[in-house]
This record gives sequence, structure tokens and C-alpha cells, in this order.
Amino acid sequence: MAKTYKCPGCGAPLVFEPGADELVCEYCDTHVQISDLKESDSGPETEEKQDFHGYVCQSCGAQLIVDEYTASTTCCYCGSHAVIQERLEGVQKPAGVIPFEINKERARELYKNWLCKGLFTPSVFKKAATLENIRGIYVPFWLYDYEAEAHVEAECTRVRTERRGDTEYVHTDHYYVARHAKSNYHKIPVDASERMPDSVMDMMEPYRYEGLKTFEMPYLSGYESEKYNFESNDGQMTQRVENRVNQYMTQDVRETIKGYSSTTFRRNDISLTRKNAMYTLLPVWLVTYRYKGENKIFTINGQTGKQVGELPNSQGKMVAWFAGITISIMAILLLLGGLFG
Repeated sequence: MAKTYKCPGCGAPLVFEPGADELVCEYCDTHVQISDLKESDSGPETEEKQDFHGYVCQSCGAQLIVDEYTASTTCCYCGSHAVIQERLEGVQKPAGVIPFEINKERARELYKNWLCKGLFTPSVFKKAATLENIRGIYVPFWLYDYEAEAHVEAECTRVRTERRGDTEYVHTDHYYVARHAKSNYHKIPVDASERMPDSVMDMMEPYRYEGLKTFEMPYLSGYESEKYNFESNDGQMTQRVENRVNQYMTQDVRETIKGYSSTTFRRNDISLTRKNAMYTLLPVWLVTYRYKGENKIFTINGQTGKQVGELPNSQGKMVAWFAGITISIMAILLLLGGLFG
């Protein structure tokens, strides 16, 4: 069951402080170490099922986990308001978490800087209400460990030229190259969220795994977390992660074949063995907005500050800008015509 963490000084809710292993009271500034709040010593391999407080958004269907003291909230995906009246049952407890290192103030600064890059960005995105909409959410990921074994056969060439008098000769030597390789890949991230676009989550990488910690509920305090939509052995998840491992292994083998003018794979048999899948929460700052009937998102990696988003353009601003440029050019041409006419 979700746990409420109260300030020992004034009784107000404690909130996780990005960049530190502690909770902070926003009212009296009391600091409490997370190590003093731990209730169990379950390690990162634990796959315990438990119930969490949360809600299902009635507009978009997102299933979000929040603290027990959160009575109402706004869906971070579609912006709909909701009152917390239910519990998400049978949710697997995360084994690991990378806590937030970027706080909300810094996230707002990054969002403002991103907006400044857009010459034609609509003014609505620069309003205070939009800045207040930025929310911290832990996105569910599976971190996979794989062992890969490859049998590769390739046809390679070396091209050399020779000149005799006025004649140039081109010699192409052909080679048969074989490789048998084994490799291990650790903590390959695949997001388990149905609402988060896969392409966006892929671009949020890399996360620094030295910051990975065993999950404890205090890290969730003051933030939201989406319930995973896909189990680790789901067919879609398996396809995504194994496509990545195949790409990694193929690239690693290709890099061992050097010194040739060209390399063409004739055989590339890769066998994969899954060693582990770890349910982990990764931090994301999220801004959602609706523009021209579509939901758009801007994301910030809550650990590294990496930003992913597409700036919308205002047609009105674009027309006004080009009209201004056209008028300025015409005025200059008229002026020059008057001077030299």
C-alpha cells in the first residue's frame, strides 16, 4: 500500500529532493534521509506485487500512481483534472529507480530556453499557465540483460590501382571472412508505457546507471508514476529489445572487420538469451499541451537534463514575419531606386 511521509516537525507532507537521498518539508524545511524511512531490505531482484494509490484518467486511459496524500491531480498526458478515489491493484513493485536530479525550477528554465529557439512558437506556450503544467513523472521501463552469440560470414574486397604508362589498372581482390563472437549487453532500456511515444523515450537516452538505486517509496513522494502497460515477456517488448540487441551485435562484429574496401554480409546468424529483466522507474519532466486538436508533449530527462520535443509553429507569426521581410526589402529597393534613378 502507498505510504504517506509526514514531516516530523510540522506534519506536512515530505517531498523527494532531486539530487539528494532525502525528503524535504516545503513548509518548515525539515530534511529527512531516505535511509531513515526504509521499511524493507528487499533487493533489486524482488518481484513483489502490491497495491498503490492511483487513478485511471477518464479522458485518455493513462494509469498513474501517486502518493496517498494526493487528493486531486492533473493527468500529465492530456491535462484532464481528476480526483483520486481508487487504488491500482496487483501492480508489481519496481525493483529499481533512478531518482530525479533535475528539480522543477531547473526544468522550467530548460523549457523556457527550448521555447526561445522557436521564432514562430505560438505565444500560448510561453504563458505562466503552461510553465506551471510541467510535471515530474517516473516512467516505467524494463532494463534487459542479454547474451548474444553471432556466426557471421562476409565477402570483403580490397581495391588497388596500378599505372603502367598511360594505362591505369584496377585490381579487386576478394576475401572470405568469418566471425564467431559472443557478447553480453546489460541494462538495455525499453519503456513499458503505452502512453509515452517509444520514439521520444528512445531519444531520452542515455541514463546514467550509476545512479540506479533499489526502489523505495520515498523516492515517489511529490511525483507521479505511470503503471506499466506491458510485462517484460510481452511480445512487443521482446521484439523491441531484441531488435536493439541484434543491431548492437551486428555493429560490434562489423567493427572487427577492418582494412577492406567493402564488406557484404552473406550470413549473419545471431542467437539471443535473455538473462534478466528489471522493472525500473526512470525520471521524466513532462509538459503536455493541445495544439490544433492534437496532444503534444515536451520531455526532459529528469537525471541528465536532455530535452526532446518538437516546437509548434504559429501560421500567423510566420505570415507576419515574411510580410515584414517583404515590406522591408521593397522599401530598400524603392529607396535605392530613388537614389540612383
